[in-house]
Amino acid sequence: MDCTKTQSLVQGYVDMELDLASVMAVDQHLQSCAACKRIYAQCSALRSAVRQHTSYYAAPAALRGRIRAKMGRPAADAPARTDRHRPQWFQLSQWLQLGTAAAATAVKDRSRWLQLGTAMAATAAVTWMLALQLNSPSQDEAISEQVIAGYARSVLTSHITDVATSDRHTVKPWLSGKLDFSPPVTDLTTAGFPLVGGRLDYLDNRPVAALVYRHRQHLINLFVWPYSKSDKPVAMQTLSKHGYYLLHWADSGMTYWAISDVDPADLKTFAEIYASAK
Repeated sequence: MDCTKTQSLVQGYVDMELDLASVMAVDQHLQSCAACKRIYAQCSALRSAVRQHTSYYAAPAALRGRIRAKMGRPAADAPARTDRHRPQWFQLSQWLQLGTAAAATAVKDRSRWLQLGTAMAATAAVTWMLALQLNSPSQDEAISEQVIAGYARSVLTSHITDVATSDRHTVKPWLSGKLDFSPPVTDLTTAGFPLVGGRLDYLDNRPVAALVYRHRQHLINLFVWPYSKSDKPVAMQTLSKHGYYLLHWADSGMTYWAISDVDPADLKTFAEIYASAK
């Protein structure tokens, strides 16, 4: 399992919502990937903080009684729910049991239960669709996680560049020969951001160029690939995640993601100088 897949499953892993095969795959990946292990630790800390500081409210007994009465079950056999933190498969089994009882009772009064079943199905469908929309990360959020993973992976493995030189006339042809596009490459040494080299990476489901610059003791990665929305420009957007600073923009058919642990003002200066010089 790679970093992208692991990071898409880490929330479900923390909340104990994955099947056994997925849990084992995530476990194995976390043992060998420090970047994903750090993301898992942050998710776990967030979950613990929410559980510690958030107020929870149980449904009133009268409400539970009315629901169970509608489903043809007496309120007396309705103990308070205690499975809020149990795995999803356990909660599903409870609903299947309730659904079986409801189906048996429905035979006695088909018309009434068909109407209730239709309403319940519609409500469940709307709730499910809303949950998917709320829990699915946006495109930019998903890509930002990939950018962070790519940057961290290069540092942790000491795979900073595939071609190490400040000569843009060497870096650009090397990358162009490996990719289906030609990334803009420029040396910004005079501005305080010398070119270190370049490498190949994989983001947004495609091979991309990673240009590597240095500012004092800090490395800056600039990921570049063709923009997928008809060359639509995007103004510079800033983001801070997991101790890194990111800048994202799109122009002239290319999308750009810059990432570093450098001061955010310096990263913005770098992006502005690069955008004007390319």
